[in-house]
Amino acid sequence: MSENLDKSNINEEGKSKSNDSEQGLEDAVEGSDEALQKIKSGSPSTQRLQRPHSSPPRFVTVEELLETAKGVTNMTIAHEIVINGDFRIKPVELPEDSLEKKVKDIVHKAFWDCLSVQLCEDPPTYDQAIKLVGEIKETLLSFLLPGHTRLRNQITEVLDLDLIKQEAENGALDISKLAEFIIGMMGTLCAPVRDEEVKKLKDIKEIVPLFRAIFSVLDLMKVDMANFAVSSIRPHLMQQSVEYERKQFQEFLEKHPNSLDFVTQWLEEAADDLMNQKYRNALPAVGEASGSGDSPRPDPVAVQNYAYLKLLKWDHLHRPFPETVLMDHSRFQEFQLQLEQLTVLGAVLLVTFSMAAPGISSRADFAEKLKMIVKILLTDMHLPSFHLEDALTTVGEKVCLEVSSCLSLCGFSPLTTDKEAVLKGQIQAMASPDNPIRRIVDSRILTFLETYLVSSHQKPLPTAPGGLGPVQTELEEVAINFVRLVNYNKMVFSPYYDAILSKILVRP
Repeated sequence: MSENLDKSNINEEGKSKSNDSEQGLEDAVEGSDEALQKIKSGSPSTQRLQRPHSSPPRFVTVEELLETAKGVTNMTIAHEIVINGDFRIKPVELPEDSLEKKVKDIVHKAFWDCLSVQLCEDPPTYDQAIKLVGEIKETLLSFLLPGHTRLRNQITEVLDLDLIKQEAENGALDISKLAEFIIGMMGTLCAPVRDEEVKKLKDIKEIVPLFRAIFSVLDLMKVDMANFAVSSIRPHLMQQSVEYERKQFQEFLEKHPNSLDFVTQWLEEAADDLMNQKYRNALPAVGEASGSGDSPRPDPVAVQNYAYLKLLKWDHLHRPFPETVLMDHSRFQEFQLQLEQLTVLGAVLLVTFSMAAPGISSRADFAEKLKMIVKILLTDMHLPSFHLEDALTTVGEKVCLEVSSCLSLCGFSPLTTDKEAVLKGQIQAMASPDNPIRRIVDSRILTFLETYLVSSHQKPLPTAPGGLGPVQTELEEVAINFVRLVNYNKMVFSPYYDAILSKILVRP
């Protein structure tokens, strides 16, 4: 099936709106001939799809653009909070040599220099210092929850700006005492992770450096509070995010009526592939229903599932991503990269264990050790500078060394020179996407993902296909995350998919 997806991807390239355009294995690979036959028989559809028809262009105002951008931004943030359990707000860190950082540093230096000059006057001038105390007061109050009445009263009483101004005018202001109270209150309100930073503030004796350090820690506390708020609202947002995202997308669609063009083309391709007889023979039965004609038509759910699988073989450089999955573009790219690495890893382990004696290929500790070695050597596979051929040469050398060592420890004869040469050659051949074993592994992985999609709400969940046992843990991890993302996307955009497919699947 992977070749089906690959070929379909290639044949459809350039149709977007933007013109961009090896006997030892037979025992180990059950049904490899059948799998290869599926791949060979799965030719892509010859029907050519029409380009999506865009709505006539219309002029929009700057206000409309800003409002649309704000809606998309809000929808993206809400989506990220719900989908990404590790979502965290991070402090802004400007590039060291950027103009923005240089300007910021200059302005901040000027401000703190001015404060230093005022405090060094005789008598000292506290205008700037009092303004800073006011800002600190508002920040501390913003950290409080409704039930923090006592703390609120303390802050309001001690940091009473009118009283502070009177004390300054009468030469009775003790700025160090105010700083001591502020640091104490920060220690009360900060997250445990900030205890050390707050503690260090007590060691700063000069007023200006102390105020600078206080504001630096307060900025970190603001981030902590924002992340606490995110974690607090996530359960509530989960309940409403589907309706919220759908509403935001509908408002966007009303202003940009052609915003489903690429989704339509994506679903048309998937339906066209499944309605092709050879494709349907190559794919597992996933709930096809007969239509009114002689040819059975695929079930809309089967079309959607197949469409999501096509995203794992997407040509991201030359094809626009469907609009309804655009916010998860990077996640689908990551799934694609993970599966490419898993395919090569699974293929390497498959040919290795097929040549090794059964006494060691069945040893879980050896299998895990060998898997980790190969994974490490393939870690940077996603980088443009990575050369798979060179990496697989190293993998072949390391695998042969580990296999011979394990054979010797288990009382078997080490690999002969001829067997080593054959194994190295088979591993080296995995560099080609058209390698038969690599294609088998790729096909089985995609079939597993499709089965997982269908049975995601059933127990027990599907087991890894034959030959993929060593990578089952990694494969299941990808499958769980992939299915979770797909199911959420379906919940949000199913009305749009159903409407599009209802038109596509009734065509003669």
